[in-house]
Amino acid sequence: MISHGTKIKIFTGNAHPRLAKEIAEQLGLPVSKSTVSKFSDGEIAISIGETVRGCDVFVVQPTCYPVNDNLMELLIMIDAFKRASAGRITAVIPYFGYARQDRKAKARDPISARLVADLIEAAGADRVLTMDLHASQIQGFFNIPVDNLLGTSILSPFFAEKVGASVDEFVVVSPDLGSVSRARKFTEKLDLPLAIIDKRRQKANVSEVMNIIGDVKDKKVMLVDDMIDTAGTLCNAARALKEIGGAKDIFACATHGVLSGPAIERIENSPISKCYLLDTVPVTGEKLIDKIEILPVSHMFTEAIKRIYEEASVSDLFS
Repeated sequence: MISHGTKIKIFTGNAHPRLAKEIAEQLGLPVSKSTVSKFSDGEIAISIGETVRGCDVFVVQPTCYPVNDNLMELLIMIDAFKRASAGRITAVIPYFGYARQDRKAKARDPISARLVADLIEAAGADRVLTMDLHASQIQGFFNIPVDNLLGTSILSPFFAEKVGASVDEFVVVSPDLGSVSRARKFTEKLDLPLAIIDKRRQKANVSEVMNIIGDVKDKKVMLVDDMIDTAGTLCNAARALKEIGGAKDIFACATHGVLSGPAIERIENSPISKCYLLDTVPVTGEKLIDKIEILPVSHMFTEAIKRIYEEASVSDLFS
């Protein structure tokens, strides 16, 4: 329970109200009153149901599907809090959409991640709290503090229990070259060897596996990534590990379970035994197949929010 200083208030949009409720409950608070609706033409309407003057406001809103609606909800809520004289506004964005467009990969490409960062600042946010940005340099797109929590802080202790004393049986695998640093952090925490899938991407959301760097024969492998979108990269990697590398058993884990398009069908038909996801994005209904297990993130965001509110160090949460 937080009891000192200026009032703290937790708000939520429509993206992930359950996560906001869990965070609020762990802080010993109710979710503050707000209504997010739409006009008949699709414009988003926000109504804040209580005073926020001088308050430390945290608005929980991952920018997941429908990405544009959830992003606009976040921006308009921040603007409403700013105009209502909130003391400080922290955008709690467990999943940061548009993060894959972080550079100009070819001529005339936009840098959408920078644009979204500018929009969040222009709306009036004083701070951003997120988890596993697709590219860590996105923190530099902001001129306000950004706390980028690590999904491995939750996933690695979970897998440590599964590995136990059987360290020789397991290998951590990066599904592509872009995830090597993330997978390496995982190996350091669990003291496991690393293998890498080298693949060539033909076009967006389509990938071709080329080679396996490292020994996975007769091993239990853990594919580590920051997000699973259409699951093409993940499932191609899993098939290569099984058919080319001779892996005995395959597990997968990721921070963000975007799971768009054919993702569920691909995972269901893949050699992956179990896929572990954090609930930065709500995974419900037909997406909750037997192969998918969801791990909670609310406790980590709760601790981060508590430290931000109390002006304490957040850096311990990154280790």
